[in-house]
Amino acid sequence: MRPSEEGSVWGGIVKSMGLVFGDIGTSPIYTLTVVFALTKPTIENIFGILSLVFWTMTILVTAEYAWLAMRLGRNGEGGAIVLKEILARMIRPGRQLTFVVFLTYIGVCLLMGDGVITPAISILSAVEGMVLIPGLEQLGQGWLILIAAVIAVGLFLVQSRGTDRVAGAFGPVMLVWFAALAGSGVVSITSHPDILLAVSPHYALEFMLHNGLAGFIVLSEVILCATGGEALYADMGHLGRKPIVRAWSIVFWALYLNYLGQGAFILSHPEAKNYLFGMVQYQAPMLYVPFLILTIMATIIASQAMISGVFSIVYQGITTRILPLLKVEYTSSHLKSQIYVGAVNWLLMVAVVLIMLIFKKSENLAAAYGLAVTGSMSITGMMMILILSRTTKRWKAVVAALITVVDLVFFSACLTKLPHGGYWSIILALIPFFTILIWTYGQRALYRSMRPLDLETFLISYEQIYLKGKNIPGTGLFFVKEYSVVPPYVAHCIIRSNIIYERNVFISIVRTDEPYGVYSCLTGGIATGLDAFEIHAGYMEHISIEALLQENGIKEKVIFYGVEDISTNNLIWKLFSTIKRQTPNFVQFNKLPASKLQGVVTRVEM
Repeated sequence: MRPSEEGSVWGGIVKSMGLVFGDIGTSPIYTLTVVFALTKPTIENIFGILSLVFWTMTILVTAEYAWLAMRLGRNGEGGAIVLKEILARMIRPGRQLTFVVFLTYIGVCLLMGDGVITPAISILSAVEGMVLIPGLEQLGQGWLILIAAVIAVGLFLVQSRGTDRVAGAFGPVMLVWFAALAGSGVVSITSHPDILLAVSPHYALEFMLHNGLAGFIVLSEVILCATGGEALYADMGHLGRKPIVRAWSIVFWALYLNYLGQGAFILSHPEAKNYLFGMVQYQAPMLYVPFLILTIMATIIASQAMISGVFSIVYQGITTRILPLLKVEYTSSHLKSQIYVGAVNWLLMVAVVLIMLIFKKSENLAAAYGLAVTGSMSITGMMMILILSRTTKRWKAVVAALITVVDLVFFSACLTKLPHGGYWSIILALIPFFTILIWTYGQRALYRSMRPLDLETFLISYEQIYLKGKNIPGTGLFFVKEYSVVPPYVAHCIIRSNIIYERNVFISIVRTDEPYGVYSCLTGGIATGLDAFEIHAGYMEHISIEALLQENGIKEKVIFYGVEDISTNNLIWKLFSTIKRQTPNFVQFNKLPASKLQGVVTRVEM
């Protein structure tokens, strides 16, 4: 391997650590502390829990995501929407496809809900380590919540400036973090080397057999060691599969060495409360404050990765028309993933601070954590079974089915959290879920209510008006969904109001089921003075319509677009109308010159 290639390999690994592994990388801060709040830290329980942690990370992260899911991508992209697009090509329209779409909606919404809980639990758990600093032992929980909330608010305030500049520092910081986790773990293991035997699966089986229902409930907290594992697949498009898989092979052992070290520490200090911070303070009191600062930095990076992930999910939802249009700003000139959605940012900020105030402690927050993650993992598993069973490697579908059974066991265990705060995962996911349902069904109903014209019928009247010769000089653009179907506002403009230009262009944007790629097609001579311009773009693409128009020699004088004024007595359609009024329209979303825009209002009864 040449030096340049070796450097690029390590560069990809370091970047992966910063962009992908922030969430799962900060799990050691709270996982064992929460688990042993439920079960006594006896020798048998410690070995059993450490065995469960190892096999949970192996099955649910390494096997499900690093091995299976990451081989299912489109142009290097991953995630629930990508799995849906793959299945859409394999399944005929019908009930099965409707079920897949429904699963996708649930998966997307669970991840969005997770985007609230992850920053809250990560930052709060790190800040709680301050009470172990000499002189700060009496620091009240109210002050800890305030400090955590200030850090969270500060993180959301800088989102609009973009994370492009600081993203380069994420990887090296997380590399130091994982080195610190591994190092502190190894030092602790030397006091109880036999803790290494906990890798054996028989300890996990013994724990489950001896503890029965209590052991099943403990699984709902053990899953915290794998939260963030879904990011391996969801963030695959940023860096590619190989750097993420290589980085995971390092991150996995750094995390597990730390868990083993915490286990050794618990054997010697069963009375301890916060195991990671207690272990580091016991080993090197002088390094505790720098380690705490590093921990807070790691949790901020984990939160940033989740926020950016939510922005990407929302953008995919907008371009695939399952979410309303929202104002999107691009904060990087060369990183397509760096976007900012103001409305989502402020809603997330309020929700994160609110969750901190409601739960007060990271230990309480853990009661709400895990349900969304295991639900998302189960949905990924189900969709992988459907895909792999339709390929030549059907044996992988059997493996995926076995993994999905494990997912469902963990999900069932997490259902026991519902009375203790787990319902917040459901509440947070229901908000985008109902928004998606209302928006998608509303758009279909609106389209049916508007009664568009077919092109042939429209052209009969168009030709008669155009041939009168009273046409306006210049070029007029008319936005349509597809040029073969003429929306009512175009008929109103041209046929009823005789607003017809020397050159008229129907422009439509078609989002393809591929993540990236942009091409345009100009079809001339549909009728006298009437052309069609189609832009085909991947659902992750940010397109410059003006640039494409200029490339094709279209210099518009005015741009027309339709605005619907909805009249209804139906409560659901009233909600749909309210959402539609609060969001920017199509042309505002695509940043067209305001001086050329002309909105044409069409009253629609639903």
